[in-house]
Amino acid sequence: MQKVNNFKIIAGKFKGKVLNMPTFDSTRSSKAILRESYFNKLQFEIVDMPLVEMFAGSGSIGLEALSRGASDVYFIEKNRDAFKILEQNIRILDAGDSSHVYFGNSFEIIEDIKRVLKSKNQKAYFYADPPFSIRDGEEEIYVNTFETLSLLPSEIVEMITIEHMSGLELPQTIGDFILSKTKKFGKSSLSYYDI
Repeated sequence: MQKVNNFKIIAGKFKGKVLNMPTFDSTRSSKAILRESYFNKLQFEIVDMPLVEMFAGSGSIGLEALSRGASDVYFIEKNRDAFKILEQNIRILDAGDSSHVYFGNSFEIIEDIKRVLKSKNQKAYFYADPPFSIRDGEEEIYVNTFETLSLLPSEIVEMITIEHMSGLELPQTIGDFILSKTKKFGKSSLSYYDI
């Protein structure tokens, strides 16, 4: 088992709770400053709304969303070590009732989540934090991410956010969604897509 690092929930009902994250060989946790900026943009809009976290890692975005009042979070993670830690973090917060955890490939599992959201007639916030494409075997990760997100039907999407390498230029449109803002945080950036 790999060494474990920590991060803290920033605000909401779980504020200050210390959670685990794997070492960087398997995943990167979204920096606190980046998480704070994302949730400052969402403000109270996340309350009673679902969020889908693709490439969830330790669940730092989704668990923060639950802390701030999200109704449900759908986590997708394919790295076994990261997935185990994600499950531990959900147990630490006793957030199992509102956490839906999927082990496997984000590009495939998103189809199941699309069906669930359609059946519930729900719109969700989508957050994608693909592994940086400089890693071996991940060269196509961004292209595949854009393609997958472009197939999301607008009736289940409130907003799409992509966490990405700052040097990467993202497309102006992904499917029906238009790039509205990009904010840089050192090596990572957040880009927002709206209808």
